[in-house]
Amino acid sequence: MPRPRSRHAVRAALAALVPLALVGTVTGPAQAAPETARPAPVPVVSHVETTDPVVFITIDDGWFHDPAAAKLLLERRVPASLFLLPGAYSYDAEYFRTLLDHGPSRVENHTVNHPDLTTLDAAGQEAEFCGARDQHLARFGDGPRLLRPPYGTYDATTLTAARACGAKAVVTWTHDLTTWGQWAPPTPELKAGDIILLHFNETLEQDLERALDLAGKAGLRPAPLREYVPE
Repeated sequence: MPRPRSRHAVRAALAALVPLALVGTVTGPAQAAPETARPAPVPVVSHVETTDPVVFITIDDGWFHDPAAAKLLLERRVPASLFLLPGAYSYDAEYFRTLLDHGPSRVENHTVNHPDLTTLDAAGQEAEFCGARDQHLARFGDGPRLLRPPYGTYDATTLTAARACGAKAVVTWTHDLTTWGQWAPPTPELKAGDIILLHFNETLEQDLERALDLAGKAGLRPAPLREYVPE
């Protein structure tokens, strides 16, 4: 029967094992925890590649609520993309609710405060996008899927922040057909897939008539932009 080892011998044996245990656990310098991965950027769309004979009517902001323009949108069944600011419908949401409930138009994202996005960091841009999304959804029950940057300006941060707030694309435009005061836009030759920019201003009815007339002369019809932008 082997003799019991003394306490001194046991302590010595344990001391000898400590360096070996440390060698097995040290693998190199401490590594910082990885940052939370940003979502994949969304595409930027200024023109839709399609062989369908279609154009896309988009209308921005929403401050001027012209009954004649709304009547034209409804009577002609124009599937317009309405890039609205929450403040522009806060005092008269029924104007836009009528367009959404009785026509093929859809509400999209144009931020809360209409800032130059390139002056904001990721948190600031997400606050603009997610804030507008949530207010649109609460007011109309229709969450936006497209995002238009104010002034058409954006940066790389915009494309990931847009995705984080549920957008599938950042949309600019092919032709701006908005009349501002005495300034009238040039007359373009529309092509299939063109995106037309208009605004809810005092000339929307005339600008919309002009855009539809140009589309008709080119053998094109308005189509819902949301359906032509893939997920």
